[in-house]
Amino acid sequence: MDYRELETLPAEDLLRWALTTYQHAFAIVTSFQLEGMVLIDMASRLVDHFRVITVDTGRLPEETYTMIETVRARYGVHVEVAAPDPVELADLIHTHGPNCFYRSPELRLLCCQVRKVRPLERKLGTVQAWAVGLRRLQSETRATISKVELVAGRFRLSPLADWTDQQVEEYVQRHDVPRHPLYAKGYTSIGCEPCTRPTLPGEPKRAGRWWWESGVPKECGIHVLPNGTVTRLQSFGLVCAAEPGSAG
Repeated sequence: MDYRELETLPAEDLLRWALTTYQHAFAIVTSFQLEGMVLIDMASRLVDHFRVITVDTGRLPEETYTMIETVRARYGVHVEVAAPDPVELADLIHTHGPNCFYRSPELRLLCCQVRKVRPLERKLGTVQAWAVGLRRLQSETRATISKVELVAGRFRLSPLADWTDQQVEEYVQRHDVPRHPLYAKGYTSIGCEPCTRPTLPGEPKRAGRWWWESGVPKECGIHVLPNGTVTRLQSFGLVCAAEPGSAG
């Protein structure tokens, strides 16, 4: 199939293509927010076995660990956990302190690099393609995300890129998809415990992430570079190059 055709596929068809084409060399990467849980549930209806990868930064809320156990029990999936390199992490804490992320965006991004980005990059060395729960309506920085992109020589799929909040909610309700417990406490985007708070009425959904920062993208560097640029190398002619403000 021409990769340009993949961009037009509905979420379920795109996920089916990836699961059948790459099999064990494909994984769903998630922090168990609603979109990631939709992908897990969808995959469970398409194949018997599939991989799920998450990153344990060492600073996750307890409710996220609960979600790992929920996924194991509900879907029979052995969640693969990527963790920071202990030497890198010890050096970060020794040099800058355990809560350096509060002091500047630069140190926060360094913490994200050590705790999230690098561990995931190492884990992605075991796949040829992976899927994430990015949606264009999640934030301005994600507004132009493509469903199929080539990142560091591997395919990153965002099957739900064109879904609305309503579509996500309808799927969750229709299939009784497990919800991260922090949603019930007012969280609308969930990351590390010290870096996430509930959002206030009228705030954007990602306002609770790194809420003490201003004027910088609400991103960790996995999908978006520090300057707000999407980490994409190629998008099969649909979006030809990285564009400022098109974060994922």
